[in-house]
Amino acid sequence: MTFSLAALSQTFSGFLPETSPATYGILFFCFLLYGLCLLLTIRSGVHVGGGLLNFGGISGRVLMMLGASLPLFYNLLQPWRFITAIFLHASLIHIGFNMWVLYDIGPMVEDLYGSPRFLWLFVVTGAVGYVASSFFGYMSIGASGALLGLIGALLAVTFKHKQSATAQAMRSQLVRWLIYIFILGFLPGLNIDNAAHAGGLISGFLMGWVMMDRPPADSVERKKAYALGWLAGALVVVSFGFMVAQFIHFR
Repeated sequence: MTFSLAALSQTFSGFLPETSPATYGILFFCFLLYGLCLLLTIRSGVHVGGGLLNFGGISGRVLMMLGASLPLFYNLLQPWRFITAIFLHASLIHIGFNMWVLYDIGPMVEDLYGSPRFLWLFVVTGAVGYVASSFFGYMSIGASGALLGLIGALLAVTFKHKQSATAQAMRSQLVRWLIYIFILGFLPGLNIDNAAHAGGLISGFLMGWVMMDRPPADSVERKKAYALGWLAGALVVVSFGFMVAQFIHFR
């Protein structure tokens, strides 16, 4: 009996949408974690500050226990936080905005690279963003670094095909988005993690420059793509496994 990553992927494909399964899987997982965090916050009796930005807010202690990124010294002792932090969100507007952006651009990037490499791109750029963030001593959470990684990858593709009118139009749109994000990052009261954004954007651009901007074309490319996808998935599972072990230990 032969066994391959491709065959295993086909086995699990029935549980996921036929189009953009990685995007919708991440959406579901983020909302599931947000619901869990909200339940734990309510049970703890902690009241998070009022106002629209804090509506449905999550306790800082809950976020820290469930895998928020911490200053670099702590993250090096618990490196799984570089990954768990990607999927956590601090309030309803926080997760709503990030998931709206993921819903908007995720399927486009996933269609471009294929689901396994999309998942690898999302996880790795998000983690690199938190390496940069923790270096500056921030406690941070959210998928925005990974989302900037997706934008960075798309931006790299437009430069690789700079003669294409479509690529030029997309590059102009992406640059406008980046300008808006840059401006928002310096508005007071929003607590936007610019270091995570920069780390995600730069790593996404570099990965987008070296990765083939098309789905795998043959069995060799598919095996390599599936290997990256399963490695990314394994990193997420192992990271949350460490988080659960610590959560149980300190309860």
